[in-house]
Amino acid sequence: MSALWDRLAGLELTVEEYALERLELDVSSGFFRVSTVIRLRGGGADGVGEDVTYETPDHDLLLRAGTGLPLAGSWTLGSFCEHLERLDLWPAPPAREASRRYRVWAYESAALDLALRQAGLSLHERLAITPRPVRFVVSLRLGEPSSMAPLRSRLARYPALQFKLDPTNDWTPELAAEVAATGAVESLDLKGQYKGSVVDVAPDPELYELLLTTFPGVWLEDPHTGVAEIDALIAPVRDRVTWDAAIHGVADIEALPYPPKMVNLKPSRLGGLRSVLAAYEYCAAHGIEMYGGGQFELGPGRGQIQYLASLFHPDGPNDVAPGGYNAPEPAAGLPGSPLTVAVEPTGFRWSA
Repeated sequence: MSALWDRLAGLELTVEEYALERLELDVSSGFFRVSTVIRLRGGGADGVGEDVTYETPDHDLLLRAGTGLPLAGSWTLGSFCEHLERLDLWPAPPAREASRRYRVWAYESAALDLALRQAGLSLHERLAITPRPVRFVVSLRLGEPSSMAPLRSRLARYPALQFKLDPTNDWTPELAAEVAATGAVESLDLKGQYKGSVVDVAPDPELYELLLTTFPGVWLEDPHTGVAEIDALIAPVRDRVTWDAAIHGVADIEALPYPPKMVNLKPSRLGGLRSVLAAYEYCAAHGIEMYGGGQFELGPGRGQIQYLASLFHPDGPNDVAPGGYNAPEPAAGLPGSPLTVAVEPTGFRWSA
């Protein structure tokens, strides 16, 4: 049992009704992003969470189905989450199984927010953890074909930015050298653990040789495994390897091919609150560094992962930049890193 979860599970929760709200944005990585805000209401307060499922038809089905789930009642946070486990949150099966976890996270984070607001408490007060400023990086792919333009335009406006870049197999030695010369790359997301997604990158040992030669000090997220040439290249630099896509809970951390020095814990990917908190505790107990990752949240979900980062891994290379950096051309005046603590007086909320 998670000691952190024990501090939250007993919170009293009254739900009278709930509502759904669609959000959408044309984001920088070349796709039209849709998410759904879940708003639980009760006792004169509301609590919000965000479903970050990637497939637009899944959101369309949710909104057409409406608010027919039996959520009303008097609960504890723990009993409400147990109730959710017994419900089918999907009007039709999702396009991807991973989306089931995203929706659970949306409902449970909304319930946490509402329970805390009804109690007049903030999350950090309930957990007895002091929030700290959050260091962040900006996640970016360099276009099709890859070029310096996306990186150069952001650095021109925000010269202190640091990045987590997605290298693709069209990177040339000249481009890699120019990118490295900026000194702005914190990590490289190799996308080697994604299967059947729009961001998959085919394993290419030549790309790995180029990256390892050109970026000798950066973090390497999600390398391909099971490809002999790539495994041999990665073996000497395992201390720089971090993991993301395969991690849905503590069991997945334990099943990694070798003990990690650092992992990316995405709350929505881990699913429920208990799984998220257990992963934080496991990493802390085993000396594993952590950072947080976003899923192109468009609404309150972004602030919630920033809030969690402020409590559990404020100094990591957190992929939790303010949402404005996801725009094709980020506007002027966005907050820089580290983010100033912006927790609201009650609930599970971080002010935009």
